[in-house]
Amino acid sequence: MAVPLFDQYRQFYNHPPDREAARQFLSERLENGDSAIFLAVEGTGSRETGIGFLQLYPIFSSALMKASWLLNDLFVLPSARRQGVAKALLDRARQLALETRSCELVLQTGITNTAGQALYESLGYRRDNEFYTYVLPISK
Repeated sequence: MAVPLFDQYRQFYNHPPDREAARQFLSERLENGDSAIFLAVEGTGSRETGIGFLQLYPIFSSALMKASWLLNDLFVLPSARRQGVAKALLDRARQLALETRSCELVLQTGITNTAGQALYESLGYRRDNEFYTYVLPISK
């Protein structure tokens, strides 16, 4: 159920569709214990469909000497937006951080994603005005 959502998420960021690669990537993350994935579904039984997902990666804060989580991927189908799906997924991510005694959840979002920023801030996330993010592309 997560594969089609993950593939749509990638397409949202202008990557070509590739469900098989998406399936393989997610399978490897789960098999290797590299990430935690939460899925929002609607319906029951055979009519159950995925409407959103969130993926987190474990990281560490050297300064705090504690574990953290990088909230790397959050996607909700356009038809399911503004119904509390993203909030529910973010609440589940917070619960995982508490369960694993992590010191923080970290995320990045686009400067123009004002809806996301408003949601994050309403849930207690604080925008970092102290540090810049830099990226060194290695390969594509």
